[in-house]
Amino acid sequence: GFRYYVVTDCEFNSSKLNDIEYTQSYYYNKLEYVRFSSSVGKYVGYTEHGIKNAERWNNGPEVIARRAEKERYCFHNVGIFTESALTKS
Repeated sequence: GFRYYVVTDCEFNSSKLNDIEYTQSYYYNKLEYVRFSSSVGKYVGYTEHGIKNAERWNNGPEVIARRAEKERYCFHNVGIFTESALTKS
């Protein structure tokens, strides 16, 4: 069978918004074909199919919604994680 999955990731070295990178990668059969990165600010395609999707998503509402995820998803959760980790160390 074929496998499709999405990996969403927040990488950080402090709880400051500038030190957080949000990525969302799309895979098909273990091959990443398109990714959104907050440091790039748009989707980047890695295969023929991914390039077509990236072009379409970068010209539509998808890219605007994805740009907001760094603050909405990562910033909120990084604050919770760092506070929890610091109180237990």
